[in-house]
Amino acid sequence: MGIGTDTKPLPSESSKLAVDRKEEDGVVEIMKLEDEEATGQQRETWTRRLEFVLASVGYAVGLGNVWRFPYLCYRSGGGAFLIPYIIMLFLCGIPLLFMEYAIGQYTRLGPVHGLAKICPLLKGVGLATVVISFVLATYYNVLMTWALYYFFNSFGSALPWQSCNNTWNVVSNCSTGFPGNATHLQSASQQFFDRKLLEMTSGIEEAGGVRWELFGLLALAWLIIYFCIFKGVKSTGKVVYFTATFPYFMLFALLINNVQLPGAKDGILYFLMPNWSKLLEVQVWVNAAAQIFNSIGIAFGSMISMASYNKYNNNILRDTFLVSLANSATSIIAGFVIFSAIGYMAHIHNLPVDDIATDGPGLVFVVYPEAFSTMPVSRLWAPLFFFMLLCLGLDSEFAMVEVAVTCIMDGFGVKVLRVFKRKELLVLAVCSVGFLLGIPHITRGGIYVFQLMDHYTAVVSLMFLAFFEVLAVTLIFGVKRICVMVENMLGKRPNLYFRVCWQFLSPILVVVILISSIIQYTPARYGKSYTYPLWAEVLGWFISLVSIIWIPLGAAHEIWRNKGSLSQRLKVALTPTVDLQPIHALQEKQRVHSESSTLFSTSQ
Repeated sequence: MGIGTDTKPLPSESSKLAVDRKEEDGVVEIMKLEDEEATGQQRETWTRRLEFVLASVGYAVGLGNVWRFPYLCYRSGGGAFLIPYIIMLFLCGIPLLFMEYAIGQYTRLGPVHGLAKICPLLKGVGLATVVISFVLATYYNVLMTWALYYFFNSFGSALPWQSCNNTWNVVSNCSTGFPGNATHLQSASQQFFDRKLLEMTSGIEEAGGVRWELFGLLALAWLIIYFCIFKGVKSTGKVVYFTATFPYFMLFALLINNVQLPGAKDGILYFLMPNWSKLLEVQVWVNAAAQIFNSIGIAFGSMISMASYNKYNNNILRDTFLVSLANSATSIIAGFVIFSAIGYMAHIHNLPVDDIATDGPGLVFVVYPEAFSTMPVSRLWAPLFFFMLLCLGLDSEFAMVEVAVTCIMDGFGVKVLRVFKRKELLVLAVCSVGFLLGIPHITRGGIYVFQLMDHYTAVVSLMFLAFFEVLAVTLIFGVKRICVMVENMLGKRPNLYFRVCWQFLSPILVVVILISSIIQYTPARYGKSYTYPLWAEVLGWFISLVSIIWIPLGAAHEIWRNKGSLSQRLKVALTPTVDLQPIHALQEKQRVHSESSTLFSTSQ
């Protein structure tokens, strides 16, 4: 809770406020009992602060911590990469997460309407974040489908990716271990992924029909998502007690198991061995910042959405540090887990670590399953590992779907409830749309669609949205106003560290990242050899524009709807509509309101 006296902004014209004051050790605390939104529906709140923290940690800690960070660290200087990573965490990650929490908790709105109040001219940024989150959710759940497939297949008499004696194997080029530099060979694990799970075609040009097993598992994955979030934060808050904590038990158990394996030390040293010359490369610093944005979830709208269900004076400063540091610590622990297993595989196959280390889904769906097949008690670790992946993915999926539901309820709550009658049916409709949009990813050519979507959504679009969000909040809305928001909620202004980051460091770094991303742009590709045809590249840019286009459209709409000359319209569009009265003024108005209500009731 905040320090001193906590209060809240005046409600909108269509909102009602009930305030109860209680004295405790001589300190007057203003407690908010009811806050109704423009929809006429009372906004839900997390039952406990711990539920919000666990939901945020669960969203931030996802599959990227397991497959992207360890490989990125290894490729970008090993232990030396931790220096730019930690610097970017404290200069970008923590300040911008605190900023998003403040917007959500103060406005008690999702990213669309919250950012519209902050900066009407760039109100499209909020809608863009919702769009990119939902697009991401449609293909991210495909990873849950793969995890379910591996999970169910790990209960047989033998792990099916363990040998080359299966109907899907091409025996002539199948290797029971890693083939190393023998490019004409594939590991049994790789063939299980390519030929059994995906039944992949030769390219995106050949869809190949739906994989019906994956179709059923995708439906199951969406059903799990629905039943975990259909009651809003009340149900999500209960589920995250398990889904956000179980992966940590598994990671520590795997770490204890892996470090005892022969060759594990070599893998860990390969992961951490510092290459100090890498610190002179700009791309390494860009990689560190981009990993922070992707991992914490900056500019995806989900953190704003989850914070909007907080109580007004929840201590988001403390929560910011908890979530950020837990996320980074998990990435580092996952690095030890993954590379200790890779070192073990390199040892038993007598290969260099470099021949086994890989990036993306191949790390957790090809390399790690192969490692399990030779580990002691493999029949125990395999199902537990894939269940851990399922939990990691579910937490992230909760937040991405919830941000879409929050957007619809904030903007069209009354109208939507007239049609769907209950919020649970709205959530069902959102999940159904997500399921239908995920079907192209479970065709036999779906892996190419998946890779294309991931490249143009999580890589290209995200940096543009982050830039415009930082522009709208820190530069146009202004750091002074952010400080007033935080002071109203927590009772004290943000310290110098946050003010300097918001005013100078974070905007500069975001601009540098955006420019570097544009200069060093590379087309999407799958694996080391497959390049996409021109029409697929055009489709990829269209996927990027699906989210980005709302920023100029929102600006044009805001200027068009205002009256006066162009300069007058711009002035209105740049004026925030969020109430930012100082604490003492708000307290006085609350006092007058309370006295007026008492006199009125007495006269009656």
